Amino acid sequence: MDATLRQLLTLGKEYYLKHDYPNARAYLEQVIEHSQSFADVYNMLGVIFHDMGQFSKAQEALEHALQLNPAYTEASLNLAVLYNDLGKYSEAKGVYKRAMETTRADASALDPFVAGKIANMHAEVGDAYRSAGRLAEAIVEYRKAVDLRPPFADLRTKLASALRDDGQLDAAVLELKRALDDRPGFLPARVQLGVCYYSMGKHSEALASWREVLQQEPNNSAAAMYIKLVEGEPKASGQPS
Repeated sequence: MDATLRQLLTLGKEYYLKHDYPNARAYLEQVIEHSQSFADVYNMLGVIFHDMGQFSKAQEALEHALQLNPAYTEASLNLAVLYNDLGKYSEAKGVYKRAMETTRADASALDPFVAGKIANMHAEVGDAYRSAGRLAEAIVEYRKAVDLRPPFADLRTKLASALRDDGQLDAAVLELKRALDDRPGFLPARVQLGVCYYSMGKHSEALASWREVLQQEPNNSAAAMYIKLVEGEPKASGQPS
């Protein structure tokens, strides 16, 4: 997730939780202009449209949330309430029944929206530990975050950065490669992969990673800076490349 999209999503959620629905809607609709893959965004928009009396838009948003994540209990219940308000009692009953069956079938599993929130909380604790120089504790928290939401490339990149700082370079490279397997276009992971390679003395691999970043994002200042740094270094005899 790029910085702009993350900021829009954060602001949208903050206004939503404050029940400031006009502002929440403005930011959340900008999110879906960038990406249509967030079930929780469609769920929130569904609630907002329902509150505004725009029932057709609410139904469309909530149904889309469930298309993205059929096990999304909160969206199922919100849709059941909407159907009930529209007089679609049989549809409401069906949605509610499926939601309860899904919950009972896997009572130990967290709703993905909830899991994502908890994962981000673990990551924030990890950030605090890392800023205090407590790398072992930071790594524990980042691993908890990744275990909750393995596809979140940003969380795995945080874990990799802490592992690198702790001297666990091979483990860091492995996490970054996993992040890029999940999201090949997540450039922060590719930048950090270059940093890990550089720390391992693999300068040619590092340069290749950063050059690939610049191919996708020519104005990426971090990759450009690292390339300039490495290319400007004097070559020592026997230096690994």
